[in-house]
Amino acid sequence: MASIDEKDLEEKLTALESARTWSARLVSKLESNIRSASDAELFRINPIKFAADKSLNEEETIVLFLHATALGLFDMTWILICPVCSCVIDSFRALKNLRSHCRCTHCHLDFVAALDDMIAITFTVNPAIRRISYHDPQTLTVEDYLFRYSSTNEGLIPDGTPFVHLREMLSRGLAYIEPGETTAFEIIAEAGILHGSSSDSDAGITFIVDPALPTGEQRIAIRLDLESSTPDAGTIAAGKVIFEMSNVADKRIEFGILQLPPGVDRPPPLHFAPFLSGKRLLTTQTFRDLFRSEVIRSHEGLGVTDIALLFTDLKGSTALYDRIGDLNAFALVQQHFERLQDVTIRHNGAIIKTIGDAVMAAFLRPADAVRAALDMRSEIASFNKRQPDKALILKIGVHRGAAIAVTLNERLDYFGQTVNIAARVQGLADADEIFVSQDVYDATGVRDGLAAFAVDRRTAHLRGVRQELPVFRVGGAV
Repeated sequence: MASIDEKDLEEKLTALESARTWSARLVSKLESNIRSASDAELFRINPIKFAADKSLNEEETIVLFLHATALGLFDMTWILICPVCSCVIDSFRALKNLRSHCRCTHCHLDFVAALDDMIAITFTVNPAIRRISYHDPQTLTVEDYLFRYSSTNEGLIPDGTPFVHLREMLSRGLAYIEPGETTAFEIIAEAGILHGSSSDSDAGITFIVDPALPTGEQRIAIRLDLESSTPDAGTIAAGKVIFEMSNVADKRIEFGILQLPPGVDRPPPLHFAPFLSGKRLLTTQTFRDLFRSEVIRSHEGLGVTDIALLFTDLKGSTALYDRIGDLNAFALVQQHFERLQDVTIRHNGAIIKTIGDAVMAAFLRPADAVRAALDMRSEIASFNKRQPDKALILKIGVHRGAAIAVTLNERLDYFGQTVNIAARVQGLADADEIFVSQDVYDATGVRDGLAAFAVDRRTAHLRGVRQELPVFRVGGAV
């Protein structure tokens, strides 16, 4: 029976209930999971899968886990996922500890992590609420350590089976090898390849099994350290083989050997089940509001291959300040910020920063950014009708592309040419106009979303950009 701190759980659930208005039974489903789910089900929860399994709204479920983490019900972990074998390359409790350059010890490959597809955010029940076996990985069985603690279920082979399940089926030997100890792996080798690797070190072996070779006793001594194996490759006959694995390192090494079939020397191409990516989290306003202390390492950024950026500005704001006074104008601008943030959140985006009277927002999908731009324009138009003598004149631009997520002025921000172009596209807009780049206009769902509006194509020369770029001016409804 799971040991649960009832008093702490009840207090935190009460605080979670009052954090905002939730859909019916949402918090109760989370409570039920904390109380009755297995240890494995409470370790590195994928909130998108949780939402699908429980028939919950996906966006609200992400927000739920963020609030639950802020209250201490869960711990949030950033994990680097190998795109080749879907193992956990590394995991971090804080964004500032995440390194963009990483190496998969199973594949012996180096990667530069991107927020889009290699960085996942998961949630594990806080040990103060309920302690599970995965809070103490050093006590796990070697099977649980390799196939559950050091792997993910998100990487799928073409038939939809998690690749980690295939690895379990192909496993012929697993062991923890303590420093200074030797462990024997006795395997009946079949035609193909015996591939050995470790989650804890770069030690690995690859032995080709040739059934044409004469059989006989095969005993191979291998030295393992944290960097390599000696020997690390060879050709052996089919049949019984004993690998005597000696750990000469100063720490325990987990080691496993897989039997790969003939003609297979690497994992099949994987596709990934949906997970909460770093890019999506950084475009979630609740994350930016609740976890303001989360920053990226100051000396490096994290790449994002595709992000939609929206910039706004107010036309004639200087004259507005002069006409109605600083205090009145400031209050008006703050109200305009609140409305733009509400619209941004409604369309699954996040406010990155405000610059004077301007806003920079980020969205996962260009279509969401364009819908937000249209709603922002409508929202400010409605706002102006209530106070025609203090009308605000909004200008909006949207662009998409690659960027680098960085920390600037102790705040998560984006840097790069995509950011520059997005700001320049906004600079093309006049009163109540929206300009979008060709890259945005061509994105899924954008043209359909603009079908009811007057759109005309133009060519613009943007400062800092060599070639002229096609842009689209979005006018009023037709």
